[in-house]
Amino acid sequence: MGRLKPMAVLSAGILLYRRADEGLEVWIAHMGGPFWARKDEHAWSIPKGLYDEGEDPFSAARREFAEEMGTLPPDADYIPLGEFRQPSGKRLSAFAAEADFAPEQITSNTFPLEWPRGSGRVIDVPEIDRAEWFPEEVARTKLVKGQVPILDALLDRLR
Repeated sequence: MGRLKPMAVLSAGILLYRRADEGLEVWIAHMGGPFWARKDEHAWSIPKGLYDEGEDPFSAARREFAEEMGTLPPDADYIPLGEFRQPSGKRLSAFAAEADFAPEQITSNTFPLEWPRGSGRVIDVPEIDRAEWFPEEVARTKLVKGQVPILDALLDRLR
């Protein structure tokens, strides 16, 4: 009897951008929890989350954005940037839109985490702890490495 191939882990997210006097800026989020607390370089992500096979990736991206930001994504013309295989093997579908997004506050959903690892103590931590606009060059050093190709795809689409 053959072994079943594991189902792919699917994720979808939104990369907002705006044109500033200094050039292109993107909206990205710092990952929450104690592991990421003191990290900045390669510790940021586009707002994203998991979805099930058969679910519409764009609908999932909108839902996950709302869960992580605490507000719906802006009404805008979204463009698909493609699917990006992450170092973990996860497949991330990314969508982009030009919008001057400025929520009064970020209210992320939380998840349970055993911390410190092996302690038996479980705490609730936010999926993201803050989000900001960054110039493209700065975002390139802040995004986790597997998401830098999403930024490149956006730049290709805007050329």
